[in-house]
Amino acid sequence: MKRETQTSRCLKGSIYGFLAGFLATLTFHQIALWLLWEMHIAPFAPYNMAATQPWGIPAVISLALWGGVWGVLFAFIQSKFSHGRFWVDAFFFGAVFPSLVALLVVLPMKGLPMGGGWHWPLLLTAFLINGVWGVGTGLLLRVFFHMSESADHHEHTPQCSPGMTC
Repeated sequence: MKRETQTSRCLKGSIYGFLAGFLATLTFHQIALWLLWEMHIAPFAPYNMAATQPWGIPAVISLALWGGVWGVLFAFIQSKFSHGRFWVDAFFFGAVFPSLVALLVVLPMKGLPMGGGWHWPLLLTAFLINGVWGVGTGLLLRVFFHMSESADHHEHTPQCSPGMTC
């Protein structure tokens, strides 16, 4: 069986983390936002297609790219999550860290008030949708790593014809 080097594990974790975070943003995060929008809690709608600066890409794609960056970090620290509380820890990671960076760093950089003016609908929305993103990222990472392990196992298992014992 081929030994996976630390470099290849690191690269695989980075790629899977980015993909999981990116896809979790477009699915889990935006669906949670849609639900909060429909309940008249979220102060903004999902799937914002407004152009962002400096490249003019849709806001939801920009958000998904940043979700991918956070997904890389998630991939590297998820092993520290408690096994019995993995999903709680995944929710907590998403709810706290990306939310605090958005509220305390990103909003002021965009000329908006720190914390979005500390309005409860914005704070609740940020913490909930980012927490759901964390759960989605954790789920997708598990799927990607499971698929990879299955592929690695099949790659090293001799192929048998029907009726043969290998």
